[in-house]
Amino acid sequence: NSIWVSTDHDEIEKVAKQFGAQVHRRSPEVSQDSSTSLEAIREFLNHHHEVDIVGNIQATSPCLHPSDLIRVAELIQKEGFDSVFSVVRRHQFRWSEVKKGENKMTEPQNLNPAKRYRRQDWPGELYENGSFYFAKRHLIEKGYLQGGKMAYYEMRAEHSVDIDIDIDWPIAEQRVLSFGYFGKEPLKEVKLLVCSVDGCLTNGRIYVTEDQKEMVSYDYRDLVGIDLLKKRGIQVRLISERDCSKTLSAMQLGCVAKVGATNKLQVLEDWQKDMGLSWKEVAYLGNEESDVECLKKAGMSGVPADACALAQKAAGYICKNNGGCGAVREFAEHIFLLLEKVNSARKQ
Repeated sequence: NSIWVSTDHDEIEKVAKQFGAQVHRRSPEVSQDSSTSLEAIREFLNHHHEVDIVGNIQATSPCLHPSDLIRVAELIQKEGFDSVFSVVRRHQFRWSEVKKGENKMTEPQNLNPAKRYRRQDWPGELYENGSFYFAKRHLIEKGYLQGGKMAYYEMRAEHSVDIDIDIDWPIAEQRVLSFGYFGKEPLKEVKLLVCSVDGCLTNGRIYVTEDQKEMVSYDYRDLVGIDLLKKRGIQVRLISERDCSKTLSAMQLGCVAKVGATNKLQVLEDWQKDMGLSWKEVAYLGNEESDVECLKKAGMSGVPADACALAQKAAGYICKNNGGCGAVREFAEHIFLLLEKVNSARKQ
């Protein structure tokens, strides 16, 4: 019935409202490092007596799909369960822990070593994965997220992502790209990539010789990335606020370019209209404040790792590489990965 973000952070509140959520401002008492989700939910209910069922969706599980949440809500609303929580099936053999100094042997917990079977022939076990907890109000007021007439909801393994420590991030990123939910509107084929020259294709540095000639450096990997995009039928165009036509001519990229662009968004809109493309078919790689509006418009947007803060906030993807150091190639591979998802979905 309503979607809320519980936070004590101004920036999170701003972003949540931009995406249509309502915001509950947490009190300092339930905003400590040691605070639990249950404490925050109970405080929320104290301010919202109209709520009788809470679905607690964990921000650390980014592969949730609406179909799962709809089904769980139905289990409570239509089938009479008091609480439902998410689980995932795992095929892991468990052994008892032997602490240092203890004079005993480990023991099998869920297998018989004398009749050891292949894991793929074993149905496995169900583990909580922390993606979500749904519960009726009366349970939460008693201090429970699970209780009464309980049910579990088994999620698909590829949708079960839990970020606990820093090394979970790269795994989660790839899982989201392959199995994440990208909204009701389906992804479309990218037909155009527009790349800012200074700070994306180059590292933004300009070297001046004694005879006042300018030189810039670029990464050969980025040229390979542009070539790969072209081979996939994606047109690549370049844009720059300064007149770097001689530099681009020397690089021999064979790309349409607009230099001396005082209004990058206007140039992007003109290209988009001339090519008859929807914004979903346009990708943009930028790095400066002048790129922000273009990043917001494009269906796919990216920035190098060293882009300015405003550009990073506006982008959908932040490269691991800096500008002029492989960021274009990396963003191209990001596009290819998303297009593979589109093709896979169509086949299904």
